[in-house]
Amino acid sequence: MIKLKSTFLFIILVSLVVACSNTKTMEETKEVKPSKIVIYQVFTRLFGNTNTNNKPWGTIEENGVGKFADFTDKALQEIKDLGITHIWYTGVPHHALVNDYTEYGISNDDPEVVKGRAGSPYAVKDYYNVNPDLATNPANRLTEFKELIERTHHKNLKVIIDIVPNHVARNYEGISNPEGVESFGASDDTSVVYHKNNNFYYSPNEAFSLPDWRDGYLPLGGEANALIDGEFDENPAKWTGNGSRASKPDQNDWYETVKVNYGVSPEGHRDFDTLPENFDSESYKKHFEFWQGKEVPSSWVKFKDIALYWLDFGVDGFRYDMAEMVPVEFWSYMNSAIKMKNPDAFLMAEVYNPDLYRDYIRLGKMDYLYDKVDMYDSLKHIMKGYGWTDHIPVVRNKYDDIESHMLYFLENHDEQRIASPEFVGNANTAKPAMTVLATIGTSPLMIYFGQELGEPGAEDAGFGDPSRTSIFDYIGVPAHQRWMNKGKFDGGQSTEEEKSLRNFYKRLLNIAISNDALTGESREIHYYNKEHTKNYNHRVFSFVRFSKEEKLIVVTNFDTEVSHQFELRIPQDIISLWGLSENTYELEDLLYQQNNKLILRNGEGFINVSLAPLESFIFKL
Repeated sequence: MIKLKSTFLFIILVSLVVACSNTKTMEETKEVKPSKIVIYQVFTRLFGNTNTNNKPWGTIEENGVGKFADFTDKALQEIKDLGITHIWYTGVPHHALVNDYTEYGISNDDPEVVKGRAGSPYAVKDYYNVNPDLATNPANRLTEFKELIERTHHKNLKVIIDIVPNHVARNYEGISNPEGVESFGASDDTSVVYHKNNNFYYSPNEAFSLPDWRDGYLPLGGEANALIDGEFDENPAKWTGNGSRASKPDQNDWYETVKVNYGVSPEGHRDFDTLPENFDSESYKKHFEFWQGKEVPSSWVKFKDIALYWLDFGVDGFRYDMAEMVPVEFWSYMNSAIKMKNPDAFLMAEVYNPDLYRDYIRLGKMDYLYDKVDMYDSLKHIMKGYGWTDHIPVVRNKYDDIESHMLYFLENHDEQRIASPEFVGNANTAKPAMTVLATIGTSPLMIYFGQELGEPGAEDAGFGDPSRTSIFDYIGVPAHQRWMNKGKFDGGQSTEEEKSLRNFYKRLLNIAISNDALTGESREIHYYNKEHTKNYNHRVFSFVRFSKEEKLIVVTNFDTEVSHQFELRIPQDIISLWGLSENTYELEDLLYQQNNKLILRNGEGFINVSLAPLESFIFKL
């Protein structure tokens, strides 16, 4: 009996030890909420392509294409380990392209109204399905995308896809519509230019004509195709996506798309309710309640239903193309419906008119807007050598009240690659700018795949020109392909310079998502040092970030060839605010693990700083 009792007690003891061990393991592996959102924009069809042929105007067989399946667990883990929280899978909705999928019930697209061969991701053809190019088996393309979403979520990464509300493909066909869902334009009265519930604008009694091609351009680069005959059957003609009312648009118009009607007449009259005065301070719930029972244009309902469909599918949020071309009232209607379904849905938008920022955030209920016109442009000028860092605080203060809603970036699919000669020609030149963007605010940060490797976008892809990685063509991305290493995703073919740059991004982005101070306050100390510090000038920039738990001091050198040495000064008011009273404080640089000291003299802080060209320090107190 005693023996049995001892054995029983031993089993209980072992069980308790194992239980404690398991609890510790669970605690250690529990996902920590990141301090900052960091988005990895990936052009989905290019990411997994290992074909290096890169023939201009090459076919899918000649130049290859990436698939959903290429985003393996290993690939996604490497993306996550880079310091990423969200993946924007660009080009997922089924858009017009030049490839034969008729065996899957998909009509062929006329190359004369397709840009490139692979097609623009912003000429969507079927909003309830995905690009068949991206599927290993096009018949199962929705299932394959669902599996990608699940793999992405398994890595604790959020999924973002595009919604393009302003326009659709000229050859829009909603063949995948759920039962009872009507396609765009199906019930339009085409005998009139405009009706509130028409999805498109028309030019009655006029047929659409293709643009006159200039500068040597020919569809498919001049290759013969059965559908290239100088005509596209559209009668009556619809207005073009960029707003051109001409039945024969110009080559520089968005001729491959048609503009969606949101209830705004050609004269500018708005056939929908306006939001009440002072509604900019109301919650999305109040906005949702406002639209209940109100009659809204047909296009509003169609796009709202599309967004809710993809939320049900597992998508976590959307990037809205050219959002300012659509009335802000529509965004109030749709975004409030989205937030009612998923309050954590991630909503970011492309808006280029700073005068509209606050309306689209507060009335349109956007979470985040591109900071292109001010922050991106300012940093680009500084990187090119003729801008001054003095302008950074000016931009920052301009949007102080909406700072947390401004999305920072240096590359995306629309912009020139940093390493291209047309930008600065050297990816390392972006290091100080990226350090500033990653640490100066509470707003999200975005990088474009290949940016972390210095991809220059040098290919002559066909429709797409060098300096930007083409979004229109079947093409490979050389620096990214070297890192991808034929699907191993281990950098096995990367150059030493590419490995070094990616390591910098990895360190920086992980600092951004893991430091509490970056959720707190921000104070520039640039002007103070420019006035009081010898050898400090407009090619250097500095600021502090702090929370109750943590203090950071950031200093950067934008010079490509000149080193800077000076005694950085921390003003008395900040020293007092931080409650510092000792003579000396140890500093650890989070980027390069270099040690330094903060020394107090007469209530002011001093740090001896030696900055090599393009070097930055993020000192932690």
